[in-house]
Amino acid sequence: MSQSSTNIQCFNCGSPLRFDASQQKLVCDHCGSIYSPEEVDTRLEKRESKPELKGSFAQKSNHLDHWSEVEENQMASYSCQSCGAQIIADKTMAASSCPYCANPMVIESQINGGLKPDQIIPFKQVKQTAINTLKHFYKNKPLLPNNFKEENHIKEIKGIYVPFWLYDGRVEGYSQCKATVTTSDYIGDDIYQHTHHYLATRAGDVEFERVPADASTKMPDELMDAIEPFHYDDLTDFQMSYLAGYFADRYDVNSDEDSNRVDQRIQNTTIHLFNQEFSAYDTSYPIHEKYEIHPGSIHYVFLPVWLLTTRYKGKNYRFAMNGQTGKMVSDDLPVDKKKALRYFTLTALIIFAILYVSLFILWR
Repeated sequence: MSQSSTNIQCFNCGSPLRFDASQQKLVCDHCGSIYSPEEVDTRLEKRESKPELKGSFAQKSNHLDHWSEVEENQMASYSCQSCGAQIIADKTMAASSCPYCANPMVIESQINGGLKPDQIIPFKQVKQTAINTLKHFYKNKPLLPNNFKEENHIKEIKGIYVPFWLYDGRVEGYSQCKATVTTSDYIGDDIYQHTHHYLATRAGDVEFERVPADASTKMPDELMDAIEPFHYDDLTDFQMSYLAGYFADRYDVNSDEDSNRVDQRIQNTTIHLFNQEFSAYDTSYPIHEKYEIHPGSIHYVFLPVWLLTTRYKGKNYRFAMNGQTGKMVSDDLPVDKKKALRYFTLTALIIFAILYVSLFILWR
């Protein structure tokens, strides 16, 4: 039996909407917009065409430097036999386990080719800060399995430079909407509403700088999206010395392959900005939208992340902290069933005791 799901996009930013049972409305987790089911149905019925998108960053060729022979001789390459990660570091580092899957790694003699980043954001948060942040994060998770909280395990957190593509570009946009403005007049006790209909048009250019997309298949995109933003004022020209004491992931997604994510992200943001231009109207329904991406420069950079991977019942769970800002994010966390049972039993006993004492007092 086949299954299907409906993906309704936010009318402001283009991100997926989800139905919130508590509000009985559709909400956008990205921009915070809220819609009633009736409003969504009406908008979908009145949308006469989908946005047209021309151009792509996949059309943009890249011209980046490669590691020099001297730099290659200063670094070692580590290969994980479990997940396939290719990690590089200076030769003084000892890679005992993979930052992504926590399995043992095998060292190779030296790196073999690959692109050299043109810029880097150096680590601002030290390891002890990452450990303290992770401990604080654990305190509010009483049902986590014990091996997540072990002191020795927490100290295995690793600093890793994650490869990113940063895209510059311009989007030329055009949007035409059917819009309405409703006014009210009071004549005695009666209220008369007048709805004015308009055909509204907006056109313009939107400039984008450094739109990020991680270049590693080992690092989940949703985790890297959640760890944003990075402050690009700290970007500096790459130097080998910044790698001292840290690992760096070798990119395995080229800029062409990442371009689809960036194209969609830029389109969603442009649509959101154009929709704001129609905010003066009470309602607006797009009938014709077209956008053309004019790609600019593409930069290959290293961005700092503190990463801890814990394996529990055959599944990996990652904790990541932005190595510049200190923002902490994680995958969905497991629950220790024995702890959950004890917690539920204790809670039930406390509630029972409170009820028993209350009834005893009432019946005296």
